[in-house]
Amino acid sequence: MASRIFLTAEWRNLVAFTYAVPSSVLLPLLPSSLELDLWQGQALVSLVGFQFLDTRVIGWRAWFHRDFPEVNLRFYVRRETAEGIRRGVVFIKEIVPKPAVASLARILFGENYACLPMQSAADAGRSARYEWKFRGRENAIAVCAEGPASLPAADSLESFILEHHWGYSRWKSGGCLEYRVERPPWRVYRVTADEATVDAAGIYGPEFADALAAPRVSVIFAEGSPVSVSFGTRVRN
Repeated sequence: MASRIFLTAEWRNLVAFTYAVPSSVLLPLLPSSLELDLWQGQALVSLVGFQFLDTRVIGWRAWFHRDFPEVNLRFYVRRETAEGIRRGVVFIKEIVPKPAVASLARILFGENYACLPMQSAADAGRSARYEWKFRGRENAIAVCAEGPASLPAADSLESFILEHHWGYSRWKSGGCLEYRVERPPWRVYRVTADEATVDAAGIYGPEFADALAAPRVSVIFAEGSPVSVSFGTRVRN
C-alpha cells in the first residue's frame, strides 16, 4: 500500500559537511529497531543546509511558511524489514527560522526542531551559504563550486551520504517513528571552496565538539529536487 503523503516541497542547493564520529557517541541516540549504517566501518554525521521551497502540507500551500532554509545534523541508520534493508537518517537537531514549522515537526514526527534566526543565499551550481545565530554568535556553512552537475557513482561516499530515503525518530511511547522521503537521485557539483563556522558544543552538545572540529570526510553541493514526505508510522520493537 502506498504511503499517505504529508508534505511536498522542493529541497534545493543542499550543502553537506560530513565528519567521522565514534559510534559510542551515536548509540545513545539510536532509536530501537535500528542499527548504525557505517561507511567502511566508520560512523558519520553530516551537517546539512538546504532551501525548503514551495512547501505544501496535505496538498495545501503553506503560504507564509512556503520558503525557508533549514540546517540539520544527522547520522545514518538501517533497518531490516521483510522487503529488505531500509537505509535512513536520524536527526540530532534541525534548525529552521519558522516557529510553526518547528512546533509541527516536534508534535507530528517527534523531531528535535529548534527555531533560530536564519538566512540563506544561493546561486545554483555556483555557491550556497546558510547562516544562523545561536546565543548571539553567528554560525555558517558555505560552499563554492564549478562545472556541470553529475550523478555520483553508486558505490561512492557521496552516494552513501545522499541516498538514504527514510527518516526515523524516537517515539515517546516506545519504539520509533518511520517516514519515507520520495525523490530522484541528486546530482552534485564539484566543490572548490568551503567554510564551516559552528558552535558545535553549544548547539549539538559537547560530545560533538571534537568531531565537528576535525577535518571533513566529505563536502557536497547537491542540486536537489522536488520531494514528498509520507506521514510517519510507528515501528514497534
